[in-house]
Amino acid sequence: MQDMQKFLSITKALSDENRVRVLMFLKSGELCVCQIIEMLGLAPSTVSKHMSILHQAGLVTTHKDGRWVFYGLPGDDAPGPVRAAIELVQSSLQNEPTVCCDSDRLATVRNTNRDELCCHYRPHSEQE
Repeated sequence: MQDMQKFLSITKALSDENRVRVLMFLKSGELCVCQIIEMLGLAPSTVSKHMSILHQAGLVTTHKDGRWVFYGLPGDDAPGPVRAAIELVQSSLQNEPTVCCDSDRLATVRNTNRDELCCHYRPHSEQE
């Protein structure tokens, strides 16, 4: 039954366009949560919920470095169903118009100073 639950967790995570877009963003490397917020144009709380669903499914990894929270794709040691799901998403959508537009915009977001970008999304108490 555990395999069934893992499968359902993965399919639930892949059932939302924004979460699938995040998997495509991460194809080119880790991103700070603020960069993901900027790319999706959604409220931080909404992005946090999306990232939590992806993380619970094992489709993303997370680590904190100081005040930054980074997300990335799991490595080669990820379970087979997780690797297969990520490969399916990436191979199926590489030429999708939304993904191509995101790719162009992602280069700009990656080159934006993280301090400047993230100051818009941190609570005011953290900015002082």
